[in-house]
Amino acid sequence: MIAKTVEIRDAGTFIPALAVKLAPVTEADRYLFERAGYGITPERQREYVVLARIAGGNGQSTCDPYDWDTGTMQHAHAWLIEHFDEIESGAVVDVEYITGKRSAPKRSEAEAAPIPMLGQPISWADHDRISRDGP
Repeated sequence: MIAKTVEIRDAGTFIPALAVKLAPVTEADRYLFERAGYGITPERQREYVVLARIAGGNGQSTCDPYDWDTGTMQHAHAWLIEHFDEIESGAVVDVEYITGKRSAPKRSEAEAAPIPMLGQPISWADHDRISRDGP
């Protein structure tokens, strides 16, 4: 299996998620994927990407983009199935860009409004900006 974190973005939306491509490493992996219904061969199994919202233990996960109850997750998941191998872990999946509503993809929220690590000093300017605009 190959796991990557992704930052799913849409209009006013930020969703941390984990995408896992079912790429069996061992025969046991291949067998379990087969028994779970993901095909017999490793080639067929690699066509599946499981997407999970990572929300402090309350996240949903599925391998079917149409199981999601929002267009944001459906579009992001379908795009990830087609482009998984092209992205790095931590990539931004911008649904507005994917659907042609934006001419350029959004930057990561980590770059646009970084949140200081616990225990790290924060400037008053950053404190005021985060208080005003949010993280």
